[in-house]
Amino acid sequence: MTETTHVTSCPLNCWDVCGLKVTVNEGKVVRVDGDEHHPITKGNICGRGRMLKERVNAKERLLYPLKKVNGQFVRISWEEALDDIARKMQELKERFGPTAVLHSHDYANNGLLKNLDKRFFNCYGGATELIGSLCWGAGIEAQTWDFGNAYSHAPEDIDNSRHIIIWGRNVARTNMHLFERLLAAKKRRATIVVIDPLFGPTARIADRYVCVKPGMDAFLAMGIMKELLRLGLEDRAFIEQHTIGFDDVKQLLQTISLAEIEQHTGVSRDQMTELARLYGDRPTATYLGLGMQRYANGGNTIRWIDALVAASGNVGIPGGGANFGNLQVSECFDKAALTLPERKTASRTWTMMKQAEEILRADDPPIGMVIVTCGNPLAQVPNTNLMKKAFASVETVVVFEQFMTDTAAMADYVLPVAASFEEEDVYCSSMYHAYLNYGPKLVDPPGEAKPDLWIWTELAKRLGFGDDFAYTREQFLAMALRPLEQYGITLARLKAEHRILLPVEPVPWRDRRFQTPSGKYEFTSSVAKQKGMDGRLQIMYPAESEEANPSLAAKYPYRLLTIHPLRSNHSQHYPLIPALQVVRIEVAADVAAKKGLADGDQVRVYNDRGSLVGTVKVLDRAYPGTVNIDEGQWGAFGGPVNVLTSDLESDNGCGSTLYDCLVNVEKIAPEER
Repeated sequence: MTETTHVTSCPLNCWDVCGLKVTVNEGKVVRVDGDEHHPITKGNICGRGRMLKERVNAKERLLYPLKKVNGQFVRISWEEALDDIARKMQELKERFGPTAVLHSHDYANNGLLKNLDKRFFNCYGGATELIGSLCWGAGIEAQTWDFGNAYSHAPEDIDNSRHIIIWGRNVARTNMHLFERLLAAKKRRATIVVIDPLFGPTARIADRYVCVKPGMDAFLAMGIMKELLRLGLEDRAFIEQHTIGFDDVKQLLQTISLAEIEQHTGVSRDQMTELARLYGDRPTATYLGLGMQRYANGGNTIRWIDALVAASGNVGIPGGGANFGNLQVSECFDKAALTLPERKTASRTWTMMKQAEEILRADDPPIGMVIVTCGNPLAQVPNTNLMKKAFASVETVVVFEQFMTDTAAMADYVLPVAASFEEEDVYCSSMYHAYLNYGPKLVDPPGEAKPDLWIWTELAKRLGFGDDFAYTREQFLAMALRPLEQYGITLARLKAEHRILLPVEPVPWRDRRFQTPSGKYEFTSSVAKQKGMDGRLQIMYPAESEEANPSLAAKYPYRLLTIHPLRSNHSQHYPLIPALQVVRIEVAADVAAKKGLADGDQVRVYNDRGSLVGTVKVLDRAYPGTVNIDEGQWGAFGGPVNVLTSDLESDNGCGSTLYDCLVNVEKIAPEER
């Protein structure tokens, strides 16, 4: 059989959603390259995308349904697995109602048809559902309060920017095609500023690097705003004509001094003044990262940065923007046609962060079954030890998986599912660009692995609503794409052209019509007030900080960050890359000096929630007192950093506080290892 090369898309849930060219030989993926014709990604792809070849071909793939019997997994037939699960679901529904089943999920991969899990549970009558997000939930909610939605500028709009502020976004590691555009902007002499507690590759290409104390970014935005107002650089016309609540901002700023802000942030007044001048010399684009909203004050942090962008007149103009998420992309589809929300008869919602605590205390009804899809919660959800306790307390845990992850290992049933390139779908980015990409099925799944949709369909038949799944993948995709037909975008055209630009606004809010209740940018949010919260911007600290909890900070003096790994999309690639299979503990130089640490030393990082042992790497130019451990590590390779993190929710209730974490560090002597 000859080799064939196919144009497709990377399914990984990251900023870039790259175009791929995948070569297949004798039914096997043999090469993954970038698609040089993709308008945004232009043939350049990251190591995570290239690893999809190894992932799809891995000998560790799960091939058959498994059932745990007397603590050991045994192979069973699909018939037995599906009959067992459907029977248990029917019994739980009859006894307690559908919310006795928890659907625990994350967003491991994109794919429009991944939304069909919601169709299944809605047709079942509902379930206990997870809301909020470990990843970006606090920031999305914050921008919804401010703008009415979370929209970003088109990637090419950066060419209109005079100044570019990369605020807490690890571009070189997580958004490589923005990094390429930064290099081009540097050549045309645009000013590039990186604000981050950690000094990395993006900071190395910047004109200015501002090292801010973790969790204190809102205070930095306050300081810049104070200087913006002192210098008279605010956009008075925009503030007066298109916003509400700015007087509340001014009043609050009068209650805090620049000296206090310097103390909280570690950033000098001169740097704040310089940043105020850059914001006032518009157009200035701001690209916000996800880490700084993973604190108890995370929503407030994003709102302060939004407020700075708005007050300086950088909203709704080419080259500006407070670029965080780009939800206008996902709004293009008819997801209700896929998910059938009207079929739900009962509902209970928990935040993704609190699922362990809620499982353990649920009694009306109790959780009798957990079904896990698109995620590895025992590695990814905060407070791992509590998650283990919660999952162990549930009678039946069902996990859809490709590998024996930490979560799968705790399951009662493990169902092997198709991987990338083994099923047809369409993919888009809800964070960066607006291209819709077609992903054909290229190879068959190995063994008896099946697509998620096949499993949902078979369970639906057994539970009495099989007719709701009596559609092909193409028919489901056509349902979702129906609103785009008026723009000439159809599945047939997408298949022929491989990718199509969706009809979204490249410069959001250009018309100054915001989706807030007032129709204006809201410095004081009426949506927050409707939800029973104070809609004003606040002076607010991380929950685990010297300011908010000095006794805890005395016991655990170092702030732990948990950034995304360079070569793995969360926990997905760890079993395939031996170099990742160690816990690396990165420490700021002052921590190393105080604790007598050097590269290669063994240390234990600990707090009241747990401890983790790993190998030291001393960080260059990190904020003092900072420790980083990449997230996603498997238990088999030392364990996830989430044994240390908190399951608190962000201030607006929609996000995690994964970075709001204090720890201590101790060196391990050779004889203790």
